Amino acid sequence: MTTGFSSGSCRFADYFVICGLDTDSGLEPDELSALCQYIQATKFRDGARGNLANEGENFEQSPLRRTFKSKVLAHFPENVEWNPFDQDAVGMLCMPKGLAFRTQVDSREPQFHSFIITREDGSRTYGFALTFFEEVTSKQICSAMQTLYHMHNAEQYDILHTPTSPPGLEEQRHQHSQTRPMLHAAPAISRLQRFNSYDISRDTLYVSKCICLITPMAFPQACRKVLQQLHQAVSSPQPPPLPLESYIYNILFEVPMPPSGRSLKFSGVYGPVVCQRPSTSELPLFDFPMGEVFNLLGVENVLQLFTCALLEMQILLYSQHYQRLMTVAESITALMFPFQWQHVYVPILPASLLHFLDAPVPYLMGLHSNGQDDRTKLELPQEANLCFVDIDNHFIELPEELPQFPNKLEFIQEISEVLMSFGVSPEGNIHSSDSQPKYPGFRSVDVVSDKRNGNLASPLNSYLLRENETIARLQALVKRTGVSLEKLEVREDASSNKDGRIQCDEEELKMHQLNIQVREVFANRFTQMFADYEVFVIQPSHDKESWFTNRDQMQNFDKASFLSDQPEPYLPFLSRFLETQMFASFIDCKILCHDDEEKEHTLRVFDSRVDKIRMLNVRTPTLRTSMYQKCTNIEEADNLLKKRYEKADFVVPGPHAIGLEDDKTQKAIEMRVSKIDHTALHPHLLDMKIGQGRYEQGFFPRLQSDVLSTGPTSNKWTKRSAPAQWRRRDRQKQHAEHLYLDNDQREKYIQEARNLGTTIRQPKLSNLSPSVIAQTNWKFVEGLLKECRNKTKRMLVEKMGREAVELGHGEVSITGVEENTLIASLCDLLERIWSHGLQVKQGKSALWSHLLHYQESKEKKSATPGGLGPPGFIHDPERRKSDGGVSAMAPLKVSLIQDMRHIQNISEIKTDVGKARAWVRLSMEKKLLSRHLKQLLSDHELTKKLYKRYAFLRCDDEKEQFLYHLLSFNAVDYFCFTNVFTTIMIPYHVVVVPSKKLGGSMFTANPWVCVSGELAETGVLQVPRNTLEITFECQNLGKLTTVQMGHDNTGLYAKWLVECVIVRNEITGHTYKFPCGRWLGKGVDDGSLERILVGELMTPSTENDERMCRTPPMQQSPGMMRRFVTISPNSKPKLNTGQIQEGVGEAINGIVKHFHKPEKERGSLTLLLCGEYGLVWALEQVFQHGFKSPRLFKNVFIWDFLEKSQVYFESAEQREATPDENWQTRVRHFCRFMRAINNTSRNIGKDGKFQMLVCLGARDHLLHHWIALLADCPITTQMYEETALIKDRSLVNSLIRVLQTLQEFNITLEASLVKGVGI
Repeated sequence: MTTGFSSGSCRFADYFVICGLDTDSGLEPDELSALCQYIQATKFRDGARGNLANEGENFEQSPLRRTFKSKVLAHFPENVEWNPFDQDAVGMLCMPKGLAFRTQVDSREPQFHSFIITREDGSRTYGFALTFFEEVTSKQICSAMQTLYHMHNAEQYDILHTPTSPPGLEEQRHQHSQTRPMLHAAPAISRLQRFNSYDISRDTLYVSKCICLITPMAFPQACRKVLQQLHQAVSSPQPPPLPLESYIYNILFEVPMPPSGRSLKFSGVYGPVVCQRPSTSELPLFDFPMGEVFNLLGVENVLQLFTCALLEMQILLYSQHYQRLMTVAESITALMFPFQWQHVYVPILPASLLHFLDAPVPYLMGLHSNGQDDRTKLELPQEANLCFVDIDNHFIELPEELPQFPNKLEFIQEISEVLMSFGVSPEGNIHSSDSQPKYPGFRSVDVVSDKRNGNLASPLNSYLLRENETIARLQALVKRTGVSLEKLEVREDASSNKDGRIQCDEEELKMHQLNIQVREVFANRFTQMFADYEVFVIQPSHDKESWFTNRDQMQNFDKASFLSDQPEPYLPFLSRFLETQMFASFIDCKILCHDDEEKEHTLRVFDSRVDKIRMLNVRTPTLRTSMYQKCTNIEEADNLLKKRYEKADFVVPGPHAIGLEDDKTQKAIEMRVSKIDHTALHPHLLDMKIGQGRYEQGFFPRLQSDVLSTGPTSNKWTKRSAPAQWRRRDRQKQHAEHLYLDNDQREKYIQEARNLGTTIRQPKLSNLSPSVIAQTNWKFVEGLLKECRNKTKRMLVEKMGREAVELGHGEVSITGVEENTLIASLCDLLERIWSHGLQVKQGKSALWSHLLHYQESKEKKSATPGGLGPPGFIHDPERRKSDGGVSAMAPLKVSLIQDMRHIQNISEIKTDVGKARAWVRLSMEKKLLSRHLKQLLSDHELTKKLYKRYAFLRCDDEKEQFLYHLLSFNAVDYFCFTNVFTTIMIPYHVVVVPSKKLGGSMFTANPWVCVSGELAETGVLQVPRNTLEITFECQNLGKLTTVQMGHDNTGLYAKWLVECVIVRNEITGHTYKFPCGRWLGKGVDDGSLERILVGELMTPSTENDERMCRTPPMQQSPGMMRRFVTISPNSKPKLNTGQIQEGVGEAINGIVKHFHKPEKERGSLTLLLCGEYGLVWALEQVFQHGFKSPRLFKNVFIWDFLEKSQVYFESAEQREATPDENWQTRVRHFCRFMRAINNTSRNIGKDGKFQMLVCLGARDHLLHHWIALLADCPITTQMYEETALIKDRSLVNSLIRVLQTLQEFNITLEASLVKGVGI
């Protein structure tokens, strides 16, 4: 489904292939599986798990169970220019396990499977193979098998030291008895059961053979019929009407590909074969039975698998049926429409390519289970990000932290309704052993209402469903929506009229109807979800050439804006989906194809559907709702399909003979051909030599290559002026429409421009010399490095934000969901890097397993007498230097092991993958990720022990570059640990720093603090007077915002000058400084016994070169204020009115900006109100300007002025001096707030009270009223000089206007700011 196909072909099939046993070269062990065995054996030797020796061995197996080399015996024609024959790949995939032998007692049913060959450029060819068994006639082969048996038995008995009769006799004696007695000599003997034996004198030996069609497009149903009829012709007692060559010639050279939107009927050996192809306005061609996938897995599992595929996880399908692997893989990729799987895609992985499971890239692969039901024996190199699907056992293992697909329940409900209308059970049928699902030709409505029909009555109440929680939730949902599933009106089945016109059987039509309906439901989800996607596509400003060269740096989609429009529950899924390569490629295509003519088929179909939805819901494109909208165009699609099936548009004319002497026949045929315009030819007798074309029943004959090697010289439909569809130019266009291939180099461009980290698209199915494997691994290493470079860059750009680019400073502008997504994808990348080239896999997380090995080795070292100090600490002066010059606190040691212990102590994290992720998050937050990983990898002995030579972690240059890319994360502040693990217990360390000048040595009172953060606050904590520091543990407070501190005013000297309080999170090392610089005590400063301090995160001071760059502190834009306030830090500077106005403007601006950010991105509002240069500070400057300073060293505070004004207002109100009602309400409010603050039990002092008043005024939108009141108050004239700002009418008015902008915001105050005030 993914990309295109060879544009040259217009024939139904390109090649006919026969594979099997080459009697000339005899029995060769399959060297590829021997290679696997060698790999297994080396694993075993290198100390892997012991039972490996019994799994991949070829020679331990009894000879009938071994794999032997199969060969491509013949293929016709020799070569086709547009699709060169790939002998290796075809041979491998026709018989992925090589030759199989059977005797007459084994079952020998023919097996059909399809496969896909993806070329390195991404284009595809399909193969359809029928494998059956033929009697071995060669005496040499039979005797070789007998010899192998003698050797095998001798070995078995030697190994088991059993003193029994000679092996050969023993074998022969028990030859045919079905109930052969068990040999109890040793447990392994039970493996020598009767079917494992072969006696040349009594048994008939059979060997597998395979006939196969290679076609440019996937028509599995038609190909299956053709092959089955060919096989039937060989195995039936009556010979077929014409020699086999005639039929094969016909299918290769005379049957055209059906044109888009048409159906085609041609003749097999015994009956007609019909295939159809959708038109260019329908969903792309898909011919596999999707019902089977739901039957095998159930809706819930299919949806989970679908989600994994959309998020580009590694997906491994596991089954003992090749066809099931193919059907599931093709169905999942088909359901992704309009997106296309961009990574490694190998639905059937040949045994020789098992090392490909080591690939550190997203892949979708199918692994044959070899009849082994025990999944635990399967050694998978990496599972941290793996979705494992055991198809035969109805079971799926998901990666951790998989987000829910949007509207999952309603979606499951809608799919289930479609499935039930075809009699497919939504929870799947666990015992569906038959590979073809059966769609009973019933009218579903009758069945649903027919209670006696046990298997289907009320399908949703069956026992199985009650067991299944999703369906239980579904039922609840259904009840709410008022639909009764009992009376479910299922769409009428129009095909029930047994009209002679229907050209294909009922079964097949049912299959196609089910396919199209389910696919429409899935496609509808994406059209609804991305109905407005075009609005957010960023068209490149450059010409295409420069766009291509800078593709990696360009953002092609405005993700943040798109996500901000989406309903909250969609975000976890969508934010990850927008990061995938399939989404990026889809948008690239959109950018490249401006007009409809240029568009790829998928894109054109999708866009036309989106337009339709927009016309139907004439809603503003930006309003997203999470209302579930069901699919509406099922009926339409269904009708188009039926129409094609009811009447074949193209019919191949009847059989005829060429090369015979009868002229009349010749002319009659020509007449017929010229009359029927849209036809291909029937099978006919070919010009063969006498005696050719004979065959023996039960044996597929050696075909006449001279007849089949070239097509007809004058094929009617290639030469004559046929309808436009057949002309070559249009033909190519058709493929472009239908198979996503474009004639110009667009496809190539997109691939090159977008090859992010997937330098290797497809494994080459050919010679597997060690050098090829090494080359492949080298490509992986380069790909991983490129991916790492792009990821780090993307994360930094996101974190520093678009605004940072525009304004030249770092505004944090990334949503929590998006940041989580990016960090999760970084964790996935690290897991993939760590699992590349692992010697032996231990646990699900390769990274955590490496860390544990490291921890163990370090702890052993420290336990030996030579070890110094505590384990795992860095014992050199490379400690973090004192943070921000605060010597009050001993710096935290930098210790990888210590960080691991923190994670190991968190009981909430249960799995290895979870621990590894938490450790990565913690290291990122501490800005130590690069340093820790460097330290981990510096233990070369350990790395050598754990990794093969070709592993990424043992490529020194790449490893260095990788660590350097990670170092760039130190440029930004992440809170990815603190914000995610919100419920864990964290130790905090608090130090109160008294002023050095007036030391607190005589201080007698008992101090206390209370720390608040974004998530919680601690309550009052007593601080010991002598040390002034405490460490306490409490639930994660989040980012810290304020510290309330004070003392109990006891003792002789209860006055205390505090410089600042410092609080450090002992796990993440984040240190916050809460500046104070004021006295606490009665009779000094403003008489305050407690203060509310607002803090900021301190940046660690620069150390050696390790620490590349400092992070700017998280604050508003560094504006003018900072520049002129720092002129004279000691004396309080006198600001002029212009500077004060600017200060107020910047403070308000900060608050406005805060509210314009999405909720998840906002910083601390407390900082903007009470922090440095916040609103409180700005209004303080307003009221201090022109304030008359009193004589005699008595300090007067703004609060004194406000209290006097309050007294005046209260008396004025009693006198009712002013009748204006507005004025009275304002006065009442002002006095009420003043009284409440003055009556509080807290000893917060005059400046603390002013801060509280400003905060409450901002919260209740009253500040501008109060400024107006105070400007008119007579007290102002007494206490302010003439030049004061508050007396300047125009300045006060502009101040009021600025404050009014806060009215539209809903300001919520932190509890600590208004504690004790009951307003």
